[in-house]
Amino acid sequence: MSHATNPADGTRIRFTTAGPEGAPVVLLVHGSALSSAVWRAFGYVKALSGDFRLVMPDLRGHGRSDTPHDEDAYAMDAIVGDLLAVLDAAGVDRVHYVGYSFGARAGLALAVDAPDRLSSLTLLGGSARPQAGSMDAMFFPGTVDVLEREGMDGFVRAWEERRRTPVDPATRSAFLKNDAQALAAYFRRSDREPGIDDEMLADIDVPVLAVVGSDDRLRVEDTRALSRTVPGARLAILRGVDHAETVSAALPAVETFLSARASRKPTDTL
Repeated sequence: MSHATNPADGTRIRFTTAGPEGAPVVLLVHGSALSSAVWRAFGYVKALSGDFRLVMPDLRGHGRSDTPHDEDAYAMDAIVGDLLAVLDAAGVDRVHYVGYSFGARAGLALAVDAPDRLSSLTLLGGSARPQAGSMDAMFFPGTVDVLEREGMDGFVRAWEERRRTPVDPATRSAFLKNDAQALAAYFRRSDREPGIDDEMLADIDVPVLAVVGSDDRLRVEDTRALSRTVPGARLAILRGVDHAETVSAALPAVETFLSARASRKPTDTL
């Protein structure tokens, strides 16, 4: 495991790598309350590491990265700074970006702020819209209060009660390893994210794949809107899949998209 340091505030971001040196690089960015471990758990490392060099960071507040308890430490410009620091530490100029949920949101912000660092952008259950109330809608009402009062165990119990089905073992394991107070600060700041306006989205100039589950009530319309706004974006809707299931169900579509992008010469176009 390696680390990068965000020069703006000194936050240390841990990341792992897999795959051959010199291969096209894929940056895999997980979603809220998860960690980079999900990419191995859901088969991405096995499927992609033969043809790609994978770089897999733990977002700040997650996994083995630093876990500040200040809400403003989780502003989107700080997250983008972390991702750029990881690319610099890994010695990578441009990457194929794959992000799930909040990781997709961060990818959109990176595409706006540093478009020269991306070769393509894959969004799994993503949204560019303002996020007020999104965490309570995604998990359960009073998410932050439960985190602060009952910790990660209480959070997972309450989420399973809301879902009425058990959380899969890989997701459960990632969630329970979190610092509950850091995650609460991250959730509070995420609720204040203003979104990315359509004019900025319309300026994104890399190949984009937007994937969403048909049963993802929070993100299916947001993803449809993204696919209409970002020029040339491709839309894939996974039938019978909800938000939590998207990261695992999306792998075949991601693999096909990345393989097509990597086979193109630099002068090729969509």
